Parts: sequence; C-alpha cells; structure tokens
Amino acid sequence: MTREEIASGYGAASDYFDAPALSFWDRFGQATVDRAGLAPGEIVLDVCCGAGGSALPAARAVAPGGRVIAVDLAALLLTLARAKAAAAGLRNVEFRQADFDQVYFRPDSFHAVICVFGLFFFPGMTASIGKMWRFVRPGGKLAVTVWGAGALEPLHATFWDAIRQVRPDLDKKVHTRDKLSDPAALRDLFHSPVAIEEEDTAQPILTPEDWWTIAMGSSYRATIDLLTPGERAEVHAACVSLGEGSLRTPVIYALARK
Repeated sequence: MTREEIASGYGAASDYFDAPALSFWDRFGQATVDRAGLAPGEIVLDVCCGAGGSALPAARAVAPGGRVIAVDLAALLLTLARAKAAAAGLRNVEFRQADFDQVYFRPDSFHAVICVFGLFFFPGMTASIGKMWRFVRPGGKLAVTVWGAGALEPLHATFWDAIRQVRPDLDKKVHTRDKLSDPAALRDLFHSPVAIEEEDTAQPILTPEDWWTIAMGSSYRATIDLLTPGERAEVHAACVSLGEGSLRTPVIYALARK
C-alpha cells in the first residue's frame, strides 16, 4: 500500500475502529505497553499510533511527569485518538499527523519507542527500525508488535476469495503484513539483541455482522471502498456467511534494549 492508500483506507476505517468486534486494537496496544515496562516520567514515541491503542495506555503509564508523542498518517484516526485522550483526561499525549520517514527528533530523545501493527507498512523496514533505534536513549527500549501467521482468519481468506469473484483486478497477491509474520523475519530487522514473544489468541465473533465490522474497521476498508454497491453486497454476504465463531489474532512482540 502507498502512503496515500494507508492514510485514506485507515481514515475511512475510523468510523468502525471503536466497535466492540475490533477491541483487539486496544488489547494489543495495552499488551505492548505492558511489555515495554514504561515508568512514570518517561518520554515515549508511538509510531503508527492509529486511534491511540498504545499511545493512551503509554500516557497513563508515564504519568505524572512523562509524556507521549504519537504520529500517524491518518488524520481521521488522530481526531478519534485526540477525542479519546480528552475524554480520559490525558493531557500528556500529543498526536501529530506525520509520515515517520519524514519526521525528525534528536538522537537519544526517548526512553521508549513503540510501533504496533505499523512496521510492515514501511517500504524500507530495516531503515525504519534503524531510525526508531536512533531515537531511543541508552538504556531505553524499542517495542514492535506485528501480526503472526494466520492472522485474521477465517475472515482474511473469505474476504479475498470474494474479492476475486467480483473484482479480480483488486486482488492483492502479496499482503503487507505477511512480510513479518515469521518471527525470524522480524528478528533479522534489528541491529541488536531482541526478545521475541509469540502469542496466539482469538477474538470472539458474537454475531455474523461482526465479520463485516472488522473488515470495515481494518486495512480491508481500502479495498471495500473501491467496490460498487452491488459488489460490496456480494462481499458482505460472503463475510457474514461465516456466522458466529472466532477470529484468529496471533501476534509477535519484539522488545530490544539499548
């Protein structure tokens, strides 16, 4: 996906981001912050912060005295994140619309840098990890979370099968998140020792419509918005045909200390 597609797709998905079926955004954001072991008074950078799934718990963890700077491409997600921070009374988090590849901070500026479900979108992942690492102070931490193999199944296969039926020109042969679904691939990006932890969990699907809600509130949205009403109806029907069940949500956590 291009930067423009990422910003547009996730911006559109913001209207579904806080639906209960998508509670895994916050769940994995909190889990990443917990593993980073943030402490009061620390300064944190959240890269690809989305609607605040990791930035908000990070802000709570470093209060009082600490602060979080959170960056993302999608303006509408940042609007949602700011509203959530205000509702929670969190004044120590700042959300900035920015392309991380273009941002500048002084080296060694942060006690921790966090990136949850964002690294695989960068065209030069090794360079992006290197840039994050430069911003980490000596003794600080870099925490990265990515999807594991089989993530979002059975929705993933069902969705793309339906897309191939109605709009084969939109079929993605290579899916961005698959670049890092192998723990070894994630480990190889780091220039220092890194602790890797795999976790295989599931998100309960309580109603058939939850499948469509997840599609509308995730990276699938960019493709959905290119469909005609008739095509969208067919893809919707395929997704809700999965009925009740569970969505696979395997993740890989990486934590490096400088």
